[in-house]
Amino acid sequence: MSASAERDLDARLQTDDLLVEGALRPATLKEFVGQDRVCDQLGLVLEAARRRSGPSDHVLLSGPPGLGKTTLAAIIAAEMNAPLRMTSGPALQHAGDLAAVLSSLQPGEVLFLDEIHRTARSAMEMLYLAMEDFRVDIIVGKGPGATAIPLALEPFTLVGATTRAGLLPGPLRDRFGFTAHLDFYDPDDLQVIIHRSADLMNVPLTNEGAVELAGRCRGTPRIANRLLRRVRDWAQVHGGGSVDLAATKSALELYEVDALGLDRIDNAVLDVLIRRFGGGPVGLSTLAVAVAEEPETIETVAEPFLVRLGLMARTPRGRVATPAGWAHVGLRPPANVAGQDELDLGS
Repeated sequence: MSASAERDLDARLQTDDLLVEGALRPATLKEFVGQDRVCDQLGLVLEAARRRSGPSDHVLLSGPPGLGKTTLAAIIAAEMNAPLRMTSGPALQHAGDLAAVLSSLQPGEVLFLDEIHRTARSAMEMLYLAMEDFRVDIIVGKGPGATAIPLALEPFTLVGATTRAGLLPGPLRDRFGFTAHLDFYDPDDLQVIIHRSADLMNVPLTNEGAVELAGRCRGTPRIANRLLRRVRDWAQVHGGGSVDLAATKSALELYEVDALGLDRIDNAVLDVLIRRFGGGPVGLSTLAVAVAEEPETIETVAEPFLVRLGLMARTPRGRVATPAGWAHVGLRPPANVAGQDELDLGS
């Protein structure tokens, strides 16, 4: 197969995965599995808005990637019987970009702003007035002759999503009528999600296979659905077509996802930290060079999960492996491994 044909095939596979991912998303709050407290609170907000025959309060959703923020935004629009407009913070690098989006909104429309913390400061400040008074001021001209022309907006609902809520300015956070933080899912909820996805994909799935998948997907539905598709592929090619325990273990071994859900990058970081640097402390840049990855990849992809599992910790002097991390790679920690009282997980 030529290089261009391989690229075309990869593009088609990625497109197919995106289409499948969209089809697996629940359409209503009743279909949404997990995040029970958030769903109850959000359901109350939406029901009250429907009874007032007006738009819902603005909603801020925070939490790690893959937990359902985009899905909840679509559900909010569906529950309010309103159109949904989707954009992202990095796409709004000027106040004019945001003004163009806001001025074209229909009455009651839901505007989903993903990664809202990455919105340009000038655009973010424009949101203050838009969210509160449904208007924006358009600056015409420059210097002493500049004039602010107020532009009225149709009432709308802003749904902001962020993986780093602490980067949002306080005045912006305060303008959201409802804020919610999405937590990682427990295995029971993940099994329900995996069974539902398998039914929608017409994939035979055993309970044992669902349990195994639920234990290896980092508490994240997006990862659970992705791994389910990969195990389905393995079962169709090498197995009998059913996602059972044997197929799940064999497929995840092929894709380098271990029993704890650690993938290739996670295990590479832990292995280098312990075997090459004696368990640390090691700086982020040094660790990234050692595993041939970008520091941002280590900090945002591998490190949070390793810290959450207690396999690695962050200290003022750098990253260190915990006794559990040493045990995971099959080695006994030396006697001088830092105790838990010396670890500063918030550094």
